[in-house]
Amino acid sequence: MLSHFLIALALSMDAFAVSVSASMCMTAIPLAIALRAAFAFGFFQFGMPLLGWFLGSSFRTYIEHFDHWIAFGLLGFVGVKMIIEGIRSRDPAACPDPDEDKSHGIMRLDTLTVLAVATSIDAMAIGLSYNILGTPMFWPAVLIGITTFTISMAGLEFGKKMKHVLEEWAEILGGSVLVIIGLKILIEHLLKGV
Repeated sequence: MLSHFLIALALSMDAFAVSVSASMCMTAIPLAIALRAAFAFGFFQFGMPLLGWFLGSSFRTYIEHFDHWIAFGLLGFVGVKMIIEGIRSRDPAACPDPDEDKSHGIMRLDTLTVLAVATSIDAMAIGLSYNILGTPMFWPAVLIGITTFTISMAGLEFGKKMKHVLEEWAEILGGSVLVIIGLKILIEHLLKGV
């Protein structure tokens, strides 16, 4: 059980970092939006290991060659977009008010979905590993999802508090964090082949 929890914790760290960076540029996050964001991260972290497990080892050879490029591309795209928006409007009021701007960051369902998918691709590899080992995946996946949901909620709250410290740099820093996470995923996978 401890090993499943440690895996869940490790998998939730990217979602935590993305939650922090996504909420740093928001003056307030309505509870419904925070719950939706945490649910999205938790849901995909729950679903991807199951998908990996069901697809089994035969699918592994197809996805392992480019899964890191997908994660890097998705996180890089959203991150660079945030950096550009932050540079264009660097002033204390640069971060939009969620009541006035429903099209910003995790407020948008499409952006939230991209972030949730990008941070959960590694979880698919865990499901593939469990399949190869012949280990059932459902309850570990539930634990991964619940852990990620909880960690994401904490990240959203932490990011709101960081916003007051960083002010006009919040969006640039948040975008940079996403790009760095994408690079980390890419480099880790490329170094595995060396």
